[in-house]
Amino acid sequence: MSTNATTLAALPQPEEIDREERARRLAMQYSCSSAEEILRHAIETEFPGRVALVSSFGAESAALLHLVSEIDKSVPVIFLETGKHFAQTLSYRAKMAHQLGLQDVRDIKPDTEEVAREDATSGLWKQDADACCNLRKVRPLSSALDGFDAWITGRKQFHGAGRINLPAFESSPTHIKVNPLIRWSKDDVDAYVERHDLPVHPLVAQGYPSIGCWPCTHPVAAGEDIRAGRWRGAAKTECGIHGQVSSLDGSGPG
Repeated sequence: MSTNATTLAALPQPEEIDREERARRLAMQYSCSSAEEILRHAIETEFPGRVALVSSFGAESAALLHLVSEIDKSVPVIFLETGKHFAQTLSYRAKMAHQLGLQDVRDIKPDTEEVAREDATSGLWKQDADACCNLRKVRPLSSALDGFDAWITGRKQFHGAGRINLPAFESSPTHIKVNPLIRWSKDDVDAYVERHDLPVHPLVAQGYPSIGCWPCTHPVAAGEDIRAGRWRGAAKTECGIHGQVSSLDGSGPG
C-alpha cells in the first residue's frame, strides 16, 4: 500500500464522522436529563432494537439493570463470561436476571481456540493483565456488539480518572455508548437499590465495592478509592473495553 493510501485509510471515515456528530448532538441534548430519560430515548427512539446493555453484574449493576428492565425487559444484556468470575458473581447474575425478568441475557465467552493458544496454563493474568483482558473481554465484546448501533454502560463520573468528564452519549470507532448514570454518586446508587429493594452483590459486604475477575479484584480499605482493589499495585485502571487496551473497538464495563 502506498503512503498516500495508508494515510487515507487512517483518516476518519464518513460513517465515523457521522457517529461522532450524532453522539455530540445527543450529549448536548441530554446533558441535564435524568438517567431514565436518557435510557428511554436510547431504547425507544434513537436505537430501537439496535442497543444492548453491557453489564458486569458487579457491585453497582443492580440500579442500571432495574432501570432498563422497567423500560423494556427484552433489551439484550451482554455479560462477559471470562471464565474467571467469582462464584458469587455468577450466582448474582442468575438471581438478578430472574428477579427482573430480563428476557435476553447473553453470556459471552472468549474464543476456545484463542484461549488454548494464548493462555494454555490459565496464568496469563499474572504475566500480562492487559493481554488477559483483551482475550477475555475486549475481543469477545467486539464480536458480541455486531448488529448493534449503540450500547449502554454503567460508568459514572465519580469513579474518577478517565471517567470524570463522561458525557451522556459518546462515540467509539464503531458504536455510540450511552452513559445514563454519569452524574450519579455512590449514595444515589445505594438509595436507588434500597428504594426498589434490589439484591446487593454478596461480595460488597466483604469489602468489594468494585468487582471484576477474581484474580485481579481485591477488597478495599476504608477511605480508599472505590476502584483501588482493581489490578491493585499496577498502573492498570481499566479492563480495556472502553478502548485502553486494544486497537479493536474496545467499545464496555471495566
